[in-house]
Amino acid sequence: MSDIKRVVLAYSGGLDTSVIAKWLEVERGLEVVTFTADLGQGEEIEPAREKARAMGIPDKHIFIEDLREEFVRDYVFPMMRANARYEGDYLLGTSIARPLISKRLVEIAKETGADAIAHGATGKGNDQVRFELSAYALDPDITVIAPWREWDLTSRTALIAWAEKHQIAVPKDKRGESPFSTDANLLHTSSEGKVLEDPWEETPDYVYSRTDHPENAPDTPEYIEIGFETGDGVSLNGERMSPATLLAALNDLGRKHGIGRLDLVENRFVGMKSRGMYETPGGEIYARAHRGIEQITLDRGAAHLKDELMPRYAELVYNGLWFSPEREMLQAAIDLSQQKVSGTVRLKLYKGNAMVVGRKSDASLYSEAHVTFEDDAGAYDQKDAEGFIKLNALRLRLLAKRDR
Repeated sequence: MSDIKRVVLAYSGGLDTSVIAKWLEVERGLEVVTFTADLGQGEEIEPAREKARAMGIPDKHIFIEDLREEFVRDYVFPMMRANARYEGDYLLGTSIARPLISKRLVEIAKETGADAIAHGATGKGNDQVRFELSAYALDPDITVIAPWREWDLTSRTALIAWAEKHQIAVPKDKRGESPFSTDANLLHTSSEGKVLEDPWEETPDYVYSRTDHPENAPDTPEYIEIGFETGDGVSLNGERMSPATLLAALNDLGRKHGIGRLDLVENRFVGMKSRGMYETPGGEIYARAHRGIEQITLDRGAAHLKDELMPRYAELVYNGLWFSPEREMLQAAIDLSQQKVSGTVRLKLYKGNAMVVGRKSDASLYSEAHVTFEDDAGAYDQKDAEGFIKLNALRLRLLAKRDR
């Protein structure tokens, strides 16, 4: 650690990371570079520049970047091709943002001649793992500093007292104990802690920030169409859109109709169970649409194999192993399956639900001639089913004869 002179900090501009920036300078004697990523969290990030300046950080060491398109194009959409849901429900909104932030931290460290990176994740959560596994995968020699695992500022009172001692502005709303903590990006908003810690108690309405209450959503359903090309969304209601623009538009629709709320008790990678509330309005609509287009374009074998691989893929993302060879191997297989996943899906949005009600594709495997209850004009010979059944029943009949 004595060889470290400069560090790149993942900096939000909030109280915690402002204290960390000053702590790295005062307690570690380090020159601090700040990096603030705009991932579509829905709040102004430019004030982070003024806050960094106020702590004496020169402009050349303040990085603020709009990464929304890269985030959706290179991280969210590849994950959505896998239909990934951790433990069957969670669309991995926090998890998928961490590898991109880590990638830029490592890149900026190289650009600025920094020796280390730092983050504000606590020692109890998953994010510390995600940040650091990604960083080490990209630069095995990087040093990572995690102040929450080192310092003795173990309470909000101690944190505020330290901030005041070192002339760091403390907003009034930070002086009381926060009822819960949040994380947000273009894909989702998550909330956990305090009022959510008792899994028996219903999530209070004031916790929700990304979606209107489904009970208050419009009484008239809204129909939309999402276009796909090789597994990725490319249009909404016939209008072509970039990945981030499409997801943002779906977020607006999801908010309006109260779609994408999830109350979940999950198993953290570090071993404990955690209760969180997630809002993923556009992501939930998109995920359902993607499965809808796969229903008519994917062969049964490929579709079922994807469903077998999905829990493993989701676990890798959740555990911070985005840059691992096994995730990349799975991604290659998944991406191959998406070559013909093109077409249009129609959805009905209504009071918290996004229902697939139509799908069409030039690459469709659906044959009305084969499934019709009317005359199929010889497309399918029903007599063929007899031999098919007898061959599949052979082992069962042999077992039954032996055991009766």
